[in-house]
Amino acid sequence: MDFFGQILKFPSRRQDITAAVKSLLRIKGEASAVKLARQVLQLYAESDQEGKEKFFRFLLTDLGPQETNLSAAIESYGLAPDSNNYLALLKAVEPLRQDLIRTLNWAPNGTATLISMRADLLKVMRDNPELRLVDYDFQHLLTAWFNRGFLSLQRISWKTPAFILEKLIRYESVHEIRDWKDLQRRLADDRRCFAFFHPLLPDEPLIFVEVALTKGLVSNISDVLDDRHHESDDNEPVVPDTAIFYSINNCQGGLRGISFGNFLIKQVADELAGEISSLRHYATLSPMPGFSAWLEPIRVARSADWLKPEDYVLLAELETRNWHCDDDLSNALKPLMMTLCARYLVDEKYEGAPLDPVARFHLSNGARIERINWLGDASEQRLDQSYGMLVNYVYDRRSVVKNHERYVGNGRIAASSAINSLR
Repeated sequence: MDFFGQILKFPSRRQDITAAVKSLLRIKGEASAVKLARQVLQLYAESDQEGKEKFFRFLLTDLGPQETNLSAAIESYGLAPDSNNYLALLKAVEPLRQDLIRTLNWAPNGTATLISMRADLLKVMRDNPELRLVDYDFQHLLTAWFNRGFLSLQRISWKTPAFILEKLIRYESVHEIRDWKDLQRRLADDRRCFAFFHPLLPDEPLIFVEVALTKGLVSNISDVLDDRHHESDDNEPVVPDTAIFYSINNCQGGLRGISFGNFLIKQVADELAGEISSLRHYATLSPMPGFSAWLEPIRVARSADWLKPEDYVLLAELETRNWHCDDDLSNALKPLMMTLCARYLVDEKYEGAPLDPVARFHLSNGARIERINWLGDASEQRLDQSYGMLVNYVYDRRSVVKNHERYVGNGRIAASSAINSLR
């Protein structure tokens, strides 16, 4: 046994992970803590699903705030609310599991392992919502460790190392990258791709955005994903005036809820404005992942009094196989579906925020709902999510701050006249 092992008498690998955690929390020396933190993470990695759930429950029940100390600190602060008692109260409120998470981060590859651990926790929470207190502590610390000041923006190009390009293929969740040729097209001269990286995870993109440089607003994803470079009729390259953000992907499941996207879009827009002087407009071509989930129960149950009987008859045609391929049926459905979509984006709320998660994201960042694109994406995934419709959100750099403040301050949604006329 080495020197540290003789002093600390580390729990054997066969012992419960909780014993290792308790030993770790008693250690004062940093070198000793690093060694035992690595063992705790190894024991966790070797645990099965049941063992991981027990570990999270241990964090919840055994490593919360110390109730005796907390009660005493609250009483002392109530009697004398001075700075000393305030600091003592802050110390008493902090749960032991936060100290544990910080110490585990000292282990080699500790940050990446803790991100993976939180991804496990989020899965366990689906059936165990009481573990949200544990998740709060993970999210609290990860938000501090991954704040914008630590992130670096890097352009991804065909010259980027292949092992990072492979991860882009794997992490792309909005529009599948089919193969290397498809990826090469997305990194062509009329395209851009940017990603945020963290110094402790230099080979792991945290989030990346794909951009198309176009002439005017794009309404159909096929115009972005096709194999041809955009050229004018005389085969001259088109001078772009619009940057279309068509795919934003969070890469680390364990960092869910820690926002990078708002910083990413704003910084990429600044980068593009400095690089391409002809750019005047910045917009998205975005999915609506929640639209079908909202409309289908209404359609089936006929539960909305603001829909007419003839509307429900028409909506029943959505059950027709390949309805989108029938021009007459598609044209008949379009006016009603566009109206419903506008209502969904602007008027339907949950706890004061738009139902659609993509809408919440862009509106909170100061974008304006500009246009709904009928059958903008006829892929199976998008037909299931939103009957093939896509949305353009515009980031007008002159009004993005005003839109953000109005949205955050009173829930006001910025929408174009075209959108408002549909409602």
